Amino acid sequence: MVKNKNTIRKIESLIELVILTLVYLYIYWNHIFNWDDFHPMWGRGKYVFMGVYFILNLVIIHLCDGFKYGILRMADVLFSQWIAIGIANVITYLQLSLMANRMISIKPIVWLTLIDYVISGIFVFIFFRIYYSHAKASRLLMVYGVKESVGLKLKMDTRADSYNIKEIISIEEGLDKIFEELKRFDGIVISDVSAEQRNDILKYCYMNGIETYITPKISDVIIGGGEGIHQFDTPLVSINTTGLTPEQEFVKRFFDIVLCVIAAVILSPLMLIVAIAIKLDDHGAVFYKQARVTKDGKVFDILKFRSMVEDAEQRPATDDDDRITKVGHVIRATRIDELPQIFNIIKGDMSIVGPRPERTEHVEKYTEAIPEFEFRNKVKGGLTGYAQIYGKYNTSAYDKIKLDLMYIENYSFLLDVKLILMTIRIVFKKESTEGFDKVISAEEILQMTKKGE
Repeated sequence: MVKNKNTIRKIESLIELVILTLVYLYIYWNHIFNWDDFHPMWGRGKYVFMGVYFILNLVIIHLCDGFKYGILRMADVLFSQWIAIGIANVITYLQLSLMANRMISIKPIVWLTLIDYVISGIFVFIFFRIYYSHAKASRLLMVYGVKESVGLKLKMDTRADSYNIKEIISIEEGLDKIFEELKRFDGIVISDVSAEQRNDILKYCYMNGIETYITPKISDVIIGGGEGIHQFDTPLVSINTTGLTPEQEFVKRFFDIVLCVIAAVILSPLMLIVAIAIKLDDHGAVFYKQARVTKDGKVFDILKFRSMVEDAEQRPATDDDDRITKVGHVIRATRIDELPQIFNIIKGDMSIVGPRPERTEHVEKYTEAIPEFEFRNKVKGGLTGYAQIYGKYNTSAYDKIKLDLMYIENYSFLLDVKLILMTIRIVFKKESTEGFDKVISAEEILQMTKKGE
């Protein structure tokens, strides 16, 4: 079932890319261009540009997760595609201007982008309709070890089109009973089960072709980022225990500086306006500094635009938090308060992408409760990262550690590009609790499942 869905998504993606490329051909190469500027491209040369445009959209939309029909929500897929198409068309405009040796008219690329957005909206709507009309949620059995881990059910229930956990059973019931119960389901969700018992279940499911989902342990995340060694007839996996290599750190630092210097120049008018607004609002300081922890436990002062009254830490928080200023409400909602961290990145305290640097007191508290929390400090703290993009407001500290380790263990330059592009989408998305608007205990979830709710 999963393989068929993935195949359908690839076919849908190909269809959309072909249509976008044909529109590009029709608008630009058949009706708009001044052929005096592109004389060498007469005849078959235009098909080279078509190929470049196709590949450009393929790569950027893929990096933005714009082809995940039925996996992400419709609005997320559509917004991802619009961001990617906009970037691809800007690059295309600059490429064509370079070919013409002058800045060509911007109107055609604006019209192309608007038409592309309409086409994207139509295809995303159609593909999701196809998905929802044919999608059948897998009937799943959840096996849990620690009772608190059944909270995963509520998260998976938010995607009822794909997952349908019909029954929950404790690992203490025994493997024989679990395997017998499993015959009535399409698949299994294994949540927080001991390694030995989990291995027995995995082998059984693998042997019988049963759809399987599992919550990884921290050791699984570390192993997943390892490199296979095939010098012997016994498989070996080399585990990365040092964070990024010197080469990776150099490339990451180089692009941090380049991108942040460019961003600082482009965003300087906006930052100046925000600074003036903060000053006029209550005549207090423009910036707010707070001690945070970054790579190797180094403490630094993170910069933010001040969004609260100056004595906020001495005043208790209320339901509507009246400590936040008028300007603060705006810059928090739009995440503009984070912009001064560009200078933290240029200075070298932070990176654009990485685990979010925590306050010193939080690091002590989390490390005491979860010793693995220190693993995050193998790389510099970031303005954005896995936990910020894939996590929610109420994501547990333990799950955030796993998300951050997934980034560290799977780091690549392309992954950084992907996360930066996805951050653009997150900035305009209201933070969600994914089904946890109210606190529900593990016992209540188990009772709800038994009643078939």
